[in-house]
Amino acid sequence: MNIILFAALVYGVLSILFTYLVHAQPRRPVKESPDWGSVTDVAIPAVDGGFLEVWRIEPDGPSKGIVVLAHGWSRNRDRMVNRARMFGAWGYTTVIHSARDHGGSSRRRMMNAFRFGEDIETVLKWVGEPVLLYGHSAGSAGAMIAAAKMPHRIRLLFLEGSYADAKPALLSLYRSFNRFFGKVFGPAIIFWMEKALYGKELEETSPAALARNLDVPVLLIHGELDPTFPVSYAEKLARSFPEGRAQLWVAKGAGHSDASAQAGYEETVRGFLEAHGTARRIP
Repeated sequence: MNIILFAALVYGVLSILFTYLVHAQPRRPVKESPDWGSVTDVAIPAVDGGFLEVWRIEPDGPSKGIVVLAHGWSRNRDRMVNRARMFGAWGYTTVIHSARDHGGSSRRRMMNAFRFGEDIETVLKWVGEPVLLYGHSAGSAGAMIAAAKMPHRIRLLFLEGSYADAKPALLSLYRSFNRFFGKVFGPAIIFWMEKALYGKELEETSPAALARNLDVPVLLIHGELDPTFPVSYAEKLARSFPEGRAQLWVAKGAGHSDASAQAGYEETVRGFLEAHGTARRIP
């Protein structure tokens, strides 16, 4: 009996430690600055008294609208420059920020999808008008949370490398890091996340749960070989939106973060914009 109790205690302590570590894993920022249009580099107030670093890039000619782009976990605003460059070439104003505890934004312990969503909401309020919202990975989960709270600010929604349900997605994420770790400690980490960190069931704000009441055109972009979130997750999310509102494009041979580098990406995004977002064809 003592051995069992000791093992349970060790498991509990390790699971709490791992819960902290998965939220504070080393950041992997990239370095790439905007090289088009007129760039404004500002810091705007965050909800916790900190700040977000933001680039606003105006196109060379008249703007067709504003695209807000949100990066994924461990990255920074520079990660979205290539995607923003495409929109900029098509005549859109682009706004890119680093989430708190990422890039040059202020520090914030224990970041998560809810806080990614808070930062996107902050940017939407700062922009002050309806936008096209583009999120990648954790940024896509944050984009769903922000869009559900501020649907009047969203014209179109782009979700790259997203998922439907939070718990299966987190377990898949941990297994992709290490299968043993994901299977043994993943469920306990999720338990502590819900009970100690979030104070709510994760499924309440899962993308699939929010999608049911979000009546906006959505383009889901997903890598065929995504090892983190399988294509089936994106397929389920697409079905969760009101009928006819979501379109799914699967990038052949792509993983979790390189769908935007595959053949057909620009054509798919351009076609979606022409169908839903612009009156004129994009050159």
